[in-house]
Amino acid sequence: QVQLVESGGGLVQAGGSLRLSCAASGRTFVAYIMGWFRQAPGKEREFVAAVTRSGGHTYYTASVKGRFTISRDNAKNTAYLQMNNLEPEDTAAYYCAASQVMGITTTPRTYEYWGQGTQVTVSS
Repeated sequence: QVQLVESGGGLVQAGGSLRLSCAASGRTFVAYIMGWFRQAPGKEREFVAAVTRSGGHTYYTASVKGRFTISRDNAKNTAYLQMNNLEPEDTAAYYCAASQVMGITTTPRTYEYWGQGTQVTVSS
């Protein structure tokens, strides 16, 4: 089993930046694809970004491409989401998740482990 703890959320003005961290403990971190998802009030949880086990390949939803960067440090058992040029539409609770599937996946049900979430609020 893997325990995930997110941090780094907060309130920021439009155009600002935040860096989210996801610290993992338990089983071998490098065994998992890591993903970030977000959920706004009244909306379904949506995929944001994912990174392969080595960190060599990443994938983003279209609305954040060019603004967000996902990465991981396997030595520190931590995944990151650097968010730049934030927009009010990015306001949501952000969750990191771990998956054992072979390749990058964007489907929430394919991720076995989830953190508790961290709130990101972008003011206009």
